[in-house]
Amino acid sequence: MNKNELIAAVAEKADLTKAQAGEAIDAALEAITASLKAGDEVRLLGFGNFVVAQRKATTARNPQTGATVDVPASKAPKFKPGKALKDAVNN
Repeated sequence: MNKNELIAAVAEKADLTKAQAGEAIDAALEAITASLKAGDEVRLLGFGNFVVAQRKATTARNPQTGATVDVPASKAPKFKPGKALKDAVNN
């Protein structure tokens, strides 16, 4: 499912126009992004949690040249599915 298909599904389920559903989805994604950017978690009960994980600085190797490359520390968004979502997918 891509974003347009998601918008169409939400519009149908919530009895909204596609434009309204698109605005709602965009607003939700912006809110999640802003919260993660601020370092907060986003918990959606029954669905899962969006968290920011810290990655340590490390040294990697370029496979073509064999030269070592320093990879700086960074933050990465991660999703941890909730029990209800896991159960829905597995049943």
